[in-house]
Amino acid sequence: MSKNDDRILELKKQIEAKKKSISERKVRFIPETNCVLNMDGMTINLNVCSDDALLLLLIRLNSYLMSAKDLNMADFEISGYSVTAWIKDIKSKLEVSGLKKEESDLKKMESKLDKLLSDDKKTELEIDEIAALLK
Repeated sequence: MSKNDDRILELKKQIEAKKKSISERKVRFIPETNCVLNMDGMTINLNVCSDDALLLLLIRLNSYLMSAKDLNMADFEISGYSVTAWIKDIKSKLEVSGLKKEESDLKKMESKLDKLLSDDKKTELEIDEIAALLK
C-alpha cells in the first residue's frame, strides 16, 4: 500500500464525518408563505430563484423592515404575509441550498479520491467488503 493510499483513506474518513454532520443538520424547507412574492410590480417565485437572487431579495426585504422600524411601524405585510415571514423563508431556503451544495461538493471530492486509490488498495477494499457481508 502506498503512502498516498493512507492519506486518501484518511481524507475519505473526514468526508464521511462531514457527510454525517450534514445529515444531522439537514432541514426541510417548510415555508410560512406561499413562496410567490409580489413586490414592486414583479412576481418572484422563491422556489425558482438562484441563491444570489435570494440574497439580494433578503437584503431588500431587510432594508424595508429596518426602514419600517425607523418609522415606528409594526411588521407590515407584502403579498399577504409579514415581511419577517418572507425573510425567514428566504433564510431557510438558503440554508437548505447551502447544505445541498456542501453535500454535492463532498461527493465530488470522494469520487476524485476513489479514482486516486491504487488498484491494489481498491481490490483489498472490495475483498474486505465482501468478507464483511459473509460474516
